Amino acid sequence: MKKALNSLPARLIIGVIIGIFLGLACTNLFLFGKDVGVMIMQVILTVKNLLGSLISFCVPLIIIGFIAPSITRLRSNASRMLALALALAYTSSVCAALFSTAAGYTIIPALSIQSAVDGLRDTPELLFNLEIAPIMSVMSALVFSVLVGLAATWTHARVVTQVLEEFQQIILAVVTRVVIPILPFFIAGTFTGLAYEGTITKQLPIFLIVILIVMVGHYIWLALLYGLAGLYSGSNPWEVLRHYGPAYLTAVGTMSSAATMAVALKGAKKSSVLRQDLTDFGIPLFANIHLCGSVLTETFFVMVVSKVLYGTLPSLGSMILFCFLLGIFAVGAPGVPGGTVMASLGLIISVLGFDNDGTGLMMTIFALQDSFGTACNVTGDGALTLMLTGYAKKHNIHEMPNQTIL
Repeated sequence: MKKALNSLPARLIIGVIIGIFLGLACTNLFLFGKDVGVMIMQVILTVKNLLGSLISFCVPLIIIGFIAPSITRLRSNASRMLALALALAYTSSVCAALFSTAAGYTIIPALSIQSAVDGLRDTPELLFNLEIAPIMSVMSALVFSVLVGLAATWTHARVVTQVLEEFQQIILAVVTRVVIPILPFFIAGTFTGLAYEGTITKQLPIFLIVILIVMVGHYIWLALLYGLAGLYSGSNPWEVLRHYGPAYLTAVGTMSSAATMAVALKGAKKSSVLRQDLTDFGIPLFANIHLCGSVLTETFFVMVVSKVLYGTLPSLGSMILFCFLLGIFAVGAPGVPGGTVMASLGLIISVLGFDNDGTGLMMTIFALQDSFGTACNVTGDGALTLMLTGYAKKHNIHEMPNQTIL
């Protein structure tokens, strides 16, 4: 029980409940003739703004820390099979995002979401506004990461590569020991403000419906991936999928592709249609670069949050740009809980124009279903590995042990 309460989803749910309770309590809280609720809200919103500013400061560092070393790591042993694996992972993520975008434009208007800007209570002014400016813009961090990663690979810069690897460990420590621990408090502050305004009482049922819709989307996408893999490879995709039950359940429990890798690898090795050398190569690689379920979820959720908080869906051009860039972030995102949304937080801000309230709400609803998105990611890896097997068979690439295909 204690372990469950210490998990990130549990802490986020507790933060949401406490935030809603405080927000509703502060709407009509008077003491000695003074509106104490407003005073409490000023303190809470000031702290929330400070925490949001700290998270925003970390965003460019997270981008550099994850994208640049991922490029050096993946490109250091570039080969035909590695290039194909990268292309498959990126294509799957982008197409999943585009599929989710199309579903969003079709389904979200039918949900009768009332804009959070209509008929809501105004929040009080902050006590102070301490802005922690990021060291660089989000797009600058992305371009810097790509150029440094590629240049380090081209020049075989071992020292820089090692520095980038160590820098990723530093940033991962910042995420796990700073960003993740303060996230429940930031979420609580966000929901306190939303409840005080009146947004929660109007929109909570919508979020529950949206989570169910996204889960259905996961299963549709997995069916499509395995169907295409079966057609391309000429093998029965069920012979792969039927071994993924333990990996799916492990992913639901751990919310981590990296933590589920051993279970997924064990299950994939039981398949009679997957080549063993490509299984040893593909499953660990795809666990880190193939995040189709997380991408599908994030795309649909950003559209819902935009409708809830800003009263409108993002433009089609912005969403298409977001989908193609999100595919890049998904390849470089860490296989840890919330890795996709953390790595792409700056993208949500720069391309879609989200503010702290938008990113806070986005991280909350994403985290509440992150386990199922991760399960979709892990299960989808089997389909891509089946495609690699089909490619090797069609191009007469002979089986070699211990990943010597690199």
